[in-house]
Amino acid sequence: MTNRLLRSVAAAALSIAAVMPVQPAALAATAGDSSQSAPPAKRPKICLVLSGGGARGAAHVGVIKVLEEYRIPIDCIAGTSMGAVVGAAYATGMSVPEMEQVVAAMSVELLFKEKPPRQELTMRRKFDDYINFVGPEIGIGGDGAVIGKGVISGVQLETVLRRLAKAPGYHRFDELPIPFRAVATDLVTGKAVVFDEGEIANVMRASMSVPGAVAPAEFGGMMLVDGMLTGNLPVEVARAMGADIVIAVNVGTPLLKREELNGIIGVASQMLSILTEQNVQASLASLKPADVLISPELGDFSTGDFDNLSKITPLGEAAARKVVDRLAQLSIPADQYAALRARQQVAMPADLRPVDEIRFENLKRVNPQTAQAVMQTQPGQPVDQTALDDDMRRLYGTGDFEHVNYRILDTPGNRVLSVEAVEKAWGPDYLRLGMGLSSDFTGQTFFNLVGSYRKTWINSLGAEWRSDVQVGSNLSLRSEFYQPLNAAGAVFIAPSVYAEQRQANVFSGGDRIAVYDIVTGLAGVDLGYQGSYGVMRLGIAGGSVRQTLDTGPDYLQPRNSHVDQAAVVLSLKLDQIDSVRFPRSGWMGDMQIFASSRDLGADLTYTRWSAAGRFAHSFGDHTFNLGVTAGGKVGSEPLPGYDQFQWGGFLRQSGYATGQLLGSSLRYAQLMYFHRIYRGGLLEGAYGGFSLEAGKVGTPLVPGNPDGLLKSMSLFVAADSFLGPVYLGYGRAQAGPGSFYFYLGRPY
Repeated sequence: MTNRLLRSVAAAALSIAAVMPVQPAALAATAGDSSQSAPPAKRPKICLVLSGGGARGAAHVGVIKVLEEYRIPIDCIAGTSMGAVVGAAYATGMSVPEMEQVVAAMSVELLFKEKPPRQELTMRRKFDDYINFVGPEIGIGGDGAVIGKGVISGVQLETVLRRLAKAPGYHRFDELPIPFRAVATDLVTGKAVVFDEGEIANVMRASMSVPGAVAPAEFGGMMLVDGMLTGNLPVEVARAMGADIVIAVNVGTPLLKREELNGIIGVASQMLSILTEQNVQASLASLKPADVLISPELGDFSTGDFDNLSKITPLGEAAARKVVDRLAQLSIPADQYAALRARQQVAMPADLRPVDEIRFENLKRVNPQTAQAVMQTQPGQPVDQTALDDDMRRLYGTGDFEHVNYRILDTPGNRVLSVEAVEKAWGPDYLRLGMGLSSDFTGQTFFNLVGSYRKTWINSLGAEWRSDVQVGSNLSLRSEFYQPLNAAGAVFIAPSVYAEQRQANVFSGGDRIAVYDIVTGLAGVDLGYQGSYGVMRLGIAGGSVRQTLDTGPDYLQPRNSHVDQAAVVLSLKLDQIDSVRFPRSGWMGDMQIFASSRDLGADLTYTRWSAAGRFAHSFGDHTFNLGVTAGGKVGSEPLPGYDQFQWGGFLRQSGYATGQLLGSSLRYAQLMYFHRIYRGGLLEGAYGGFSLEAGKVGTPLVPGNPDGLLKSMSLFVAADSFLGPVYLGYGRAQAGPGSFYFYLGRPY
């Protein structure tokens, strides 16, 4: 599936067919190059041309390894897509062993995992992870429903690409250790864009933005996609740089055979390959007798095989060795080559000069003050590359932008950090859909559909109106207006309404003896503070609870079928866990106090508290999770039946039926181990594991339910999927009960 995504074609690309590369004046390649890398007058200027080809481009590293072995001087480099990535790394001074090490560590997960590290997300976006959303975010506006321009945004890709460039920041490419050019395609005009300056990671990312798979890059008002559409083997770009001899490496994907053209994905991929092949053939025809062509035999390795880069690299080396007779003619003496490489591998010092101004370009909805408040980088302080990369991820993590990059502009008397944060074209109103399913194979099955609608940036302070609805086994509706009180957004006020209809099962031992229908309606307002680690709220809420006995004995009839509620509510949520689906590192915590009072108008006075926490740590593919949950009452007033703690089920005292344990207090601890048995690329992979659990539910609502220390364990296999995490498990309690479970969604 990953390969299909990475080879998919945006419909817009069809309009670019048969367009030959041209160079816009604004970014056209120049013929000049750095004097420090100029070849001696008695030998020809040699330029290395590296084609695009996705993961197949790892073969370029093997080719360069042979060129170094035979002391072939490289005076300039031109590359497209993956060729631009490898070319930029080499041009900025990275050695072959370093490139081999970086390539070996690359994977689909590392390059294309869409979200930035979860710790970089805002708290409001982190909360989305607790709902099992399915499918992409959908923009709702006057033009109907709209989704993003690519399967992935490219923000994570840029983060990885920055590690490949030994020249951080904005540069003129003729001033690099080896003069360099990269080719992208303007999706609007269909013309080639040849970069001779820029922030190198942004340029590499623009050059390899496969249409439909990776969202287009925004640069200087242009919408840029993969350069393979217009110049996959940029020989003419090398000529413009003054190349006398071109060493061209072609790793392009061959056309599919007739029997391989199955379905729309195959047909779309073939059209992209045809388009690319046309410009490659034109480039090959322009090669001169003195030029050298290297075409690695890459077999069935596809453009999306980023999990196999270390296997592809040696194939480039093998191909280069087939033409060593021609390459050897270009060799220079060892002392001259050593001196050349010494100059080319001098690290370019990072420009850490402070910026005088941070400027956000072309923001229409997002308040620039709010965006800048997310950043650690500040005017007047030295620029730290790592902190700046973190800033870009945090900006993306706000959920307001489809892409974020930057460049530094030096003008007389003013140094500007220009942040190009592109607001989502499908915003500012968003719809997400989700689902959840669970079964214990004994007749208890729960199924829910979820919809969430957000209206964002209602005013300049970033007000957001969010409504969530759930239908299925339980019905609920929650709507909240979230209003920050300043541009930084740390302090906020949030009025809300909430309504829920649910059923509560009551057990005696292992038998279900009653079912309650409980309908709750609340309205309230919170004053809160949101920080980087969590959010705290203090508010007041009022409403009513209606409870009726659906089935069961008369003695379980509630004393009051209708109860008015009014309470002070305090909540604290902390979240620094790396993943909600399969936590592998980090921690999280949750605490709530609900203080109902007759003085506020409630029928009952009582105080209910609850708290939960989880800590995760991994050793390679081995992960341990420690989770604790507790709750009870404060004071002497008892908790009403509708507000007691209902527990039991998979990973919530496994072995017992879902909701079998019901009482006025809860103490629970869980030690869970899981081992990753499959790496999932864009998903989180597959796991096998077990849990050891101990808990106690105090003062059961119905006599006869277990109230001592309960011990349980579970075994499970689980996998991430495009529908959410899927679990199949078996749980057993020490006291005897056991059950199989199936879950789609988070079970804990």
